[in-house]
Amino acid sequence: MREFTVPPLATAPRVGGLADSVYDNAASDPGRTALGRKDSAGQWEIVTAAQFRDEVMALAKGLLAQGVRFGDRVGIMSRTRYEWTLFDYALWSIGAQSIPLYPTSSAEQVFWMLHNADVSACLVEHEDHAMTVGSVVDRLPQLRKLWQLDAEPVAELTAAGAHIDDEVVHRHRMAVTPEATATIIYTSGTTGRPKGCVITHANFMAEADNIVMRYDKVFRSKPGDEAATLLFLPLAHVFGRMVQVAAIRGRVKLGHQPELAARALIPDLQAFRPTFILAVPYIFEKVFAAARRRAEADGKVGPFDKAVDVAVRHAEAMERKAFGTGSGPGASLRMQHQIFDKLVYSKVREAMGGRVRHAMSGGSAMERRLGLFFAGAGVRIFEGYGLTESTAAATANPPERTRFGTVGTPVPGTTVHIAEDSEIWLYGGQIFQGYHNDPKSTDAVLHDGWFATGDLGSLDEDGYLTITGRKKEILVTSGGKSVSPVSLEERVRAHPLVAQCIVVGNDRPFIAALVTLDPEAVAHWLTMRGKPEMPPTDLVRDPDLETEIRRAVVAANTLVSQAESIRTFRILANQFSEEHGLLTPSLKLKRKAIEAAYAVEVDALYRG
Repeated sequence: MREFTVPPLATAPRVGGLADSVYDNAASDPGRTALGRKDSAGQWEIVTAAQFRDEVMALAKGLLAQGVRFGDRVGIMSRTRYEWTLFDYALWSIGAQSIPLYPTSSAEQVFWMLHNADVSACLVEHEDHAMTVGSVVDRLPQLRKLWQLDAEPVAELTAAGAHIDDEVVHRHRMAVTPEATATIIYTSGTTGRPKGCVITHANFMAEADNIVMRYDKVFRSKPGDEAATLLFLPLAHVFGRMVQVAAIRGRVKLGHQPELAARALIPDLQAFRPTFILAVPYIFEKVFAAARRRAEADGKVGPFDKAVDVAVRHAEAMERKAFGTGSGPGASLRMQHQIFDKLVYSKVREAMGGRVRHAMSGGSAMERRLGLFFAGAGVRIFEGYGLTESTAAATANPPERTRFGTVGTPVPGTTVHIAEDSEIWLYGGQIFQGYHNDPKSTDAVLHDGWFATGDLGSLDEDGYLTITGRKKEILVTSGGKSVSPVSLEERVRAHPLVAQCIVVGNDRPFIAALVTLDPEAVAHWLTMRGKPEMPPTDLVRDPDLETEIRRAVVAANTLVSQAESIRTFRILANQFSEEHGLLTPSLKLKRKAIEAAYAVEVDALYRG
């Protein structure tokens, strides 16, 4: 199949902007819990729809009092926290545009984004961010205001705008149209300078409203259940921003968690108790790996692995039933599944708060078996696909017919087309307007409303999309063999000890790989084998560890021909990190940067 369309469910608004939902929600149900936030003691407290509206209104008036005007652009450099959402909606209330800056951005990246977007004011989280902006402020004559969240600017701005009448804000809000720019999100970019994606209020509305309508029964999985989600994705990334907008528009209780580390995230999941979560595969991989390590430490890894096998077979049987190719799990499998639900699966669900039954995953591909395990364990993960340019999801697996290992069918209102060279083209109301101040780049990817993604894929007979690679990431060996690295990397990364894998071999005689390790998994592995702790430089030379990683490489090689297989690999002492410019904020590999940083190690793979 070359093209597949799913008609829209939501009617595109002809008037208004994103801030309207805050005021509409408060007017129709003022006492409803709209958000959760932590108090000074670290305890979760509720914020009603009326409270949130009042705080947004007060901040909007303060922004006006401080000189922010209709159409102005204001930078936000912060981790995911309540105040980000508050500022977003206050800015949209007065027709201003928010410009996200990744919290880990370098001074030059910050300068480029603030300069390119002509930002007139900026909100930062703490002093380090303020110093980063301060180091380039002499080259930003248009930047007039700088607020720091840790200095509590909300109270200051609220006081500054107290004299302004509410009607002034409403006049600004009523002047916002769906076609107006809501934000410019700079692509984190695996190569080159970030490009600013211009996304309108209408783009967000088309994306969020269609997803909320399509997945409404998922969000509200039980009658009368309060829909709630804990947002821990970076709000500087389009996926996190879409979750925020969908939660406000869909009247889903929204909480914020700034840290992806398990030690911070797991306790908040258990305290906030979301009904569904939206995440990247890394989160689900960590939850699974932690559960297996606990089982192994308790001497129960055998039963755990059996439970995994039962969950996968149960989910596969349910998948076949959904597509009309099977009758579902047999009596014996159902009985085993019930036993393990009490012994194993319930504990996995409890780690995510106990109420989660559904999740959405995007940003990168999820291994089919992992998705099947979670489904069998009672948490159905809907894998999807999208880009900044498509305001997040363009495809997602439908709730009633999930095809694991694919990224699903087009979200309502979207068409997916596969070009002759297998490039994925997208069309729909969520497709961005172009790259800010960059008509050449815009013309290269937008063609009469169609967005050429640069990703490669295929559609099956039911309209399910499978991602097969990226045009710019195809490796061509010196022998002329074309190799897509993604599937190899994913299979190697499926090993519990592996954190990351990058496949190299462009213009080289064969394919090779660099592998990094998961510190928690390695520490557990050493303990279970009675090995002493050792520095990373010694660890990577441990012959038993090398044997484990070799198993992962051999498993990956079963997916491809001999000419495409990984011939050799090297284990690195340190992980690739965003801080060192080797990962994007959505944890994608920056291939050129990694190969440059590890040029010596890559060359060593091809010696002799």
